[in-house]
Amino acid sequence: MQSEDAPLTHKPAKDWAAGAPAVISSLKHVMSTAGPLRGTKALLDLNQHDGFDCPSCAWPDPDDHRAMSEFCENGAKAIASEATTEIVDPRFFQQHSVAELLEKSDYWHDQQGRLTHPMILRKGDTHYSPISWDETFELLGEHLKELASPDDAIFYTSGRTSNEAAFLYQLFVRHYGTQNLPDCSNMCHESSGSAMVPAIGLGKGSVTLEDLHQADTILCVGQNPGTNHPRMLAALECCVEAGGTIVGVNPFIEAGLKGFAHPQRVSGMLGKATELCTQYYQVKPNGDMALFRGIGKLLLELEAETPGTILDYPFLKEHTAGLEEYKTACAETPWQRITEESGISKEEIETLTRTLIDKRKRVITCWAMGITQQHNGVATIREITNVHLLLGAIGREGAGLCPVRGHSNVQGDRTMGIYEKAPEAFHLGLEAAFDFHSPRKHGYDTVEAIQAMHQQAGKFFLALGGNFLQAAPDTAYVTEALKNCSLTCHIATKLNRSHLITGDIGLILPCLGRTEKDLQDSGEQFITCENSMGIVHMSRGRLKPASPDLLSEPMIVARLATAAIGNTPKINWLDLVSNYDHIRTAIESSIAGFEDFNQKVRQAGGFYLDNGPRDRRWNTPNGKANFSDSELETFTVPADRLILQTFRSHDQYNTTIYGLDDRYRGIGNERLIVFLNAEDMQERGIKPTQETEITSYWRGEQRVLRGLKAIPYDIPRGSAAAYFPEANILVPVTSTAKLSNTPTSKSIEISILPIA
Repeated sequence: MQSEDAPLTHKPAKDWAAGAPAVISSLKHVMSTAGPLRGTKALLDLNQHDGFDCPSCAWPDPDDHRAMSEFCENGAKAIASEATTEIVDPRFFQQHSVAELLEKSDYWHDQQGRLTHPMILRKGDTHYSPISWDETFELLGEHLKELASPDDAIFYTSGRTSNEAAFLYQLFVRHYGTQNLPDCSNMCHESSGSAMVPAIGLGKGSVTLEDLHQADTILCVGQNPGTNHPRMLAALECCVEAGGTIVGVNPFIEAGLKGFAHPQRVSGMLGKATELCTQYYQVKPNGDMALFRGIGKLLLELEAETPGTILDYPFLKEHTAGLEEYKTACAETPWQRITEESGISKEEIETLTRTLIDKRKRVITCWAMGITQQHNGVATIREITNVHLLLGAIGREGAGLCPVRGHSNVQGDRTMGIYEKAPEAFHLGLEAAFDFHSPRKHGYDTVEAIQAMHQQAGKFFLALGGNFLQAAPDTAYVTEALKNCSLTCHIATKLNRSHLITGDIGLILPCLGRTEKDLQDSGEQFITCENSMGIVHMSRGRLKPASPDLLSEPMIVARLATAAIGNTPKINWLDLVSNYDHIRTAIESSIAGFEDFNQKVRQAGGFYLDNGPRDRRWNTPNGKANFSDSELETFTVPADRLILQTFRSHDQYNTTIYGLDDRYRGIGNERLIVFLNAEDMQERGIKPTQETEITSYWRGEQRVLRGLKAIPYDIPRGSAAAYFPEANILVPVTSTAKLSNTPTSKSIEISILPIA
């Protein structure tokens, strides 16, 4: 465990990612926590056909050959964290009060080990105490039965949850009578779905891993693959080696976009990196929509100069609608506004645009939360889609849209029905299979759930995985909301800060991890996940569980449903979990695309779900792919203010903190950091590593965070960045993206001053 008292170290940012340092870091984490035997076994089973799916990101595995080391540094850290031999048992909670645990860091919490027993914190208690599983489910069932309305219960889901657990969870919740099913997608890629469904009829990407290898141009927009999904770097390298061009669009210069030293090659281990991005555009914060409006405008202008040479008119005529309205929107947007709001010159936009058309239009655009967590995130993704439609760069080899998902099964959870406003077809499928009325009233998304708990006492909150308090915006507001509940319950593998902020009663329910053997009445089980490319595949834990008292997530959900609503004429909850094939049969009976589920998922590598846009089929009301003619909008702040974004360090995944370093950005032993443009620092009298006071502004409200150390960095003037979740306190709960209601963690108006 790193010393949290060690001083901050600051070195120049790296020019490339991975290589020997990534291998050394991976082995260090695994061997120091899981040990040589348990750790090595876990790594060799990770992402293998008959092994377990990485609990980290949702990047796809190769369809055919798998390397022996089919994992990245972050995957190894996730395995090290889960497979640790350290435990958090009842004696731990006897020794540490809740008040004492609240004083510890998120890093310290993760280092303590695996939860082993169900624990309860009753009103007035200072320490958690053990509770039996039987008492736990009796207590939960009674609380749910006593609520005045099913809508007083909120059922949150993390993207780590398996398809089987997610399906049972939403089926139970809808039988209970509500659609209060907020999930982590509400806080990350909700903007992608909100944009893509009306545009192309599906809220998922339209490409495969092989498409990235064959693309002529890949645009990486608002993402940092070197830290957040490192195995993507190998796909980008394949594209470059085949003659493709990688383009970066990001206010930050990220090492993982500049170069990649493949750790499975001798050259990579020796530090020889493949250059990735040969074009890099440092847009202003929230300038992405303006940039893509400029690309679209220029494509139309070039087509007017040389008709029939730029746009894909056969595709446009047969497959799209709204082109004329989009042309008008582009024509009415002046170039001066585009360049000012994007921070990119017209000459640079011309260079980028000619790259797209000179490379035979096999274009893929990838994006992540740098786009989705903006006020205009939905409109920006529609603008990206407009460019692809102009080029016909969707639904053919080497071309398409690629939202890069975060947590390992966040896409699968949505497919399984973890959605507060499920479409009518999904309800009809449930009703036909299980003979009950599925509630149509829209439930709470994550932001609405927080507001509901804050405004009305007595809510019931249950989280299937995740670290809700730290993942959500506006930390102080969320703290008050959780304390306002009658009961809060978290199903988890490890201790986190959410467990320490409770309602009148707090429960922690320990569950099996992705790496561990899952034994039920019929024998050893496997679960399934869906990755970013829409492939559903099996995951089978291989390690001995951390404690004999752990239950699987499906079993916890089944016992909860039994206690709260009991069996129905069509459902015996415990029978479903006695053999997970029964759950998959239930999925097959109610969700389109899962025919022969049990057979297909046993094939090596699993199977692809149907993807209409990939085949140029558009499940939209008019049966077309639709252009958007949104007015260009940009988030702006007064001249003396900055726009702050939150992001991850290299030693973390989502809210899990594996270490205190951010190797690629040159930071060591510290997380309380704010990155600033050097001229902005000088203007405000802020010296390097000096502590600061940051104030955020939103609709007359102010939030203050003190103590972040200033680091000069190569970012556009007017920009700032700080680590999530530490800076979440500055993100207002009501500052959300239009249409998707996603917290705008990339568009926060701040002022910043030095602390003397």
